[in-house]
Amino acid sequence: MKFSPAVSQLAPSATIAAAAKAKELKQSGITVYDFTLGEPDFNTPDHICEAATKAMYAGKTHYTPAGGLPELLQAVCDAAKRDYNLAIEPKNVVISNGAKHSIHNVLTAMCHPGSEVLIPTPYWVSYSALVELAGGIPILVETDESAGFLPTVEQIEAKVTGRTQLIMLNSPSNPTGVVFPKELMQAIGELAVKHDFYVMSDEIYDKLIYPGWEATCMMTLSDEIAQRTIIVNGVSKAYAMTGWRIGWTIGDPALIKAINKLQSQQTSNPCSVSQYAAIAALTGPQECVTEMLAAFTKRRDYVLGRLRKIPGLSFADPGGAFYAFFNVSEYFDKPLQNGVTVSNVSDFCTELLGNAHVALVTGDAFGAPGYARLSFATDMNTLEAGLDRLEKFLAG
Repeated sequence: MKFSPAVSQLAPSATIAAAAKAKELKQSGITVYDFTLGEPDFNTPDHICEAATKAMYAGKTHYTPAGGLPELLQAVCDAAKRDYNLAIEPKNVVISNGAKHSIHNVLTAMCHPGSEVLIPTPYWVSYSALVELAGGIPILVETDESAGFLPTVEQIEAKVTGRTQLIMLNSPSNPTGVVFPKELMQAIGELAVKHDFYVMSDEIYDKLIYPGWEATCMMTLSDEIAQRTIIVNGVSKAYAMTGWRIGWTIGDPALIKAINKLQSQQTSNPCSVSQYAAIAALTGPQECVTEMLAAFTKRRDYVLGRLRKIPGLSFADPGGAFYAFFNVSEYFDKPLQNGVTVSNVSDFCTELLGNAHVALVTGDAFGAPGYARLSFATDMNTLEAGLDRLEKFLAG
């Protein structure tokens, strides 16, 4: 069977691939300390599940409008007003099958053959792949740990050409957890206005912010910047609803109309029951978010404290999300557990899984050779035992 070039050249998601390797070991009876998936380990809150059950038994299991239920569109608008004092209308919103689908829709709707899309590194593994699937060209803007993994405006402007269509921002970031300062986001927005390109602001972790940091909604910075901003968000991370697959795009009505048309051919509509659950998430009690954030804060502090005590590791403090992204390159070409040696981070993660049964995601997948990502969206006992094993593996 002959496949299209786009699919033939497509690499599988590194995070899902790492999780699959860990699952294989688990199925063989081995205890694996799995820190691969960016997924809250909490169950979806009861009031959200109850709303879904109620919707099912009320017969809300049929097609909905392609771009989402009117009630959910309004709930997104109301949440934007509540959380950021952002005034938008349902015509500015389209609901999709998760934030990843939302990103794909934006890129498919906006990219022409050869369009360039700027992506600061490290970046979420799917960004560059989705750009390429849409016919665009990912243009990486390199950052490093010494700068807190934050790009400068000068670095971004140096990559801008007449073919630049978008820049993709993610704050808080996956994989680094870094939060973009408001001043930097303002400057990037002004650059987009100056050079006539758009900002796709992926704000999926905006409710998972730790003390000392503050989330910024790109669309609130100025009217001119708002006109050049496309927000992607969803319920997956904040409400522990990864499997429900509900995300949304906020943008200019013309873009929203284009995505509606696209989605009507792709999927007909997002899952009806999940949409009713998302309405409950956005309009119902928000204490569940606060409680989960408190647990993540405790885990973050523990993980960072442990990593700081291990010689040779370094990282930029995560201000949001639930990841530690640390440099392990000091351990390359040195004896590790069972005498193994590695010369790159992908081999490091492979040997760590095989010898210590600890599963991390290679930084190679995020455009950051030498780094590994640990998701601390798991219980404290697993974190403690897994970090014990990581420490032992590094000690040789």
